[in-house]
Amino acid sequence: MIMPVSILDNDLYKFSMGNAVLHQFPNLNVQYSFINRGMHKFPPGFAETIHESVKHFSNLQLRDMEKVFLHKRCPYLDPVYLDFLEGYRYDPHEVKISQNECDLKVIIEGPWYRTIYWEVPLMALISEQYYISTDELQPPALLGLGRGLSLVDEKILKKREQIRSLGVPVSDFGTRRRYSFDNHQHVISRLADTITGTSNVYLAMIHNLKAIGTVAHEWIMAMGALYGFKMANRIAMENWIKAFGGDLGIALSDTYTTNVFLRSFDKKFAKLFDGVRQDSGSPFNQAAKIIKHYESLGIDPKTKSIIFSDSLNLDMVKEIHEFCGGRIKDAYGIGTNLTNDVGVKPLNIVIKMTGVEIDGQWTPTVKLSDSNGKNTGDSSMVQLCKGILRIE
Repeated sequence: MIMPVSILDNDLYKFSMGNAVLHQFPNLNVQYSFINRGMHKFPPGFAETIHESVKHFSNLQLRDMEKVFLHKRCPYLDPVYLDFLEGYRYDPHEVKISQNECDLKVIIEGPWYRTIYWEVPLMALISEQYYISTDELQPPALLGLGRGLSLVDEKILKKREQIRSLGVPVSDFGTRRRYSFDNHQHVISRLADTITGTSNVYLAMIHNLKAIGTVAHEWIMAMGALYGFKMANRIAMENWIKAFGGDLGIALSDTYTTNVFLRSFDKKFAKLFDGVRQDSGSPFNQAAKIIKHYESLGIDPKTKSIIFSDSLNLDMVKEIHEFCGGRIKDAYGIGTNLTNDVGVKPLNIVIKMTGVEIDGQWTPTVKLSDSNGKNTGDSSMVQLCKGILRIE
């Protein structure tokens, strides 16, 4: 059984969104669902093992040193929110886990301001437990956690040299599908003097790194359910500005495809936000499209940024950086290729918001994508969304 380490062993965008949700949507109930995109087979008893670990999440609480870190290094999180977080406790009753033969089912349900924190640590737990349960968790010596260099260590050191030679901002975005917590921490310790930061707040604190992150798809998905698909991007950006002013100024472009996003990303938002995050589709096509959009608004793209975060490795970073060619500032978030490059097959799993409770009834949420096969939501609602947004 895996024991949780810290309430901060989570991605930063869960805390930034948590801050905004607490103030703006304190009465909204939501639902999240586990989606097994890779059709992985989970061994018998897996659900029970995960359930036992989930029980121990209720013991986590924000420690004094962690609150001090958030106050000093994440000043956009307001003091009232930090006081709330200090008193927050995970409620395992919000998570329902079951298994039908090899098929795993996980549903998270409850107030958004409380349930928002489950997704990332629960995915990390499922990923690590999978390798334990299938005997694919390597002994520490193979991961370089003992004395001497391992094959994994050699990979990490090679990546460190690659990052240095590229000369572009590269951050760790690998909490959700990591091989294990120990390996994640080991990778960060090796790369701490080279990477720009990490999305994992606990590891940012331990290794004196910048915590990196802004907003996730669920923020826009919820707006789509509440206010309609046509208004979702616009209202999501308005509410984000209301929460943080000029901080955390990277907009997420692909919740309902980038083409639809750019309809709402007018001069006002393009000037207020520092840039966008590209998380699906061709990074080259999307970069060209975003650069052209800034130019059409009379904004110099060199003053703006694109954060690339879709299934990257360092070879891809090099290609994308060369394509951008200084026309726009580029930065990169690498996930699985940093934290689960140990010789096993990474899991292709996600946990997505799938419903919002409106007037006592569940309204399905929808996420479209610039990549085929990455749409999320009830099929009829997906088709309705495409029709409303005029997407073929």
